Amino acid sequence: MCAVPSLFDNVDGMQAIINFIREMDKLKGVERKTKPLDMARFENSAEHSWQLAVQALSLSRFAAEPVDLLRVIKMLLLHDIGEIDTGDTFVYAAEEREQSKAAEQRAVRRICAILPNELNAEFVALWEEFEAAKTPEAQFAHAMDRSIPIILNLANNGQSWRENGIRHEQVVRRNGPPVQAGCPALWAYLKEKLDEAQNNGWFGAANQLSA
Repeated sequence: MCAVPSLFDNVDGMQAIINFIREMDKLKGVERKTKPLDMARFENSAEHSWQLAVQALSLSRFAAEPVDLLRVIKMLLLHDIGEIDTGDTFVYAAEEREQSKAAEQRAVRRICAILPNELNAEFVALWEEFEAAKTPEAQFAHAMDRSIPIILNLANNGQSWRENGIRHEQVVRRNGPPVQAGCPALWAYLKEKLDEAQNNGWFGAANQLSA
């Protein structure tokens, strides 16, 4: 018989994990700017994180460097949990993005503190690794995170770009470097599609946000 991990040797350890899972359920209520394909509503951050994990699983062979795929998926499933407290920050809202980062870090620490100590430390470290974007795994995870809104917008005729006045050059400038760094083949594909989208008029004509 397999030994039960020490983490679950007491009721309090199990309850702490269940409490964390319940807290994570709130991510389903965090609305983003992009709509799921063929739906009128906006996607939520839980859906976003799930889709990123599947995308990473599918595209890992194209990563710029060999990666520990399990570590990448862990990062992607946890990278937005701070939004439970802060809400989603639009990637093109530069000032708002900088102001919210400290608040998001506090939120991550609060949420992960619900867990037993060893999981708390592991999950916070994964979030911090993603934010630093220095390791091959974090860079590939960032490439996934920055590319999926582009993929959805290309399938939605530029829905969130048109609704928020986002220009072609903003999308390229903001997303090109991280996607190129983590998954060059994916950026080569997306850049060609973005140029086609510009010709199709799928970008906003004016913008009030800073890229």
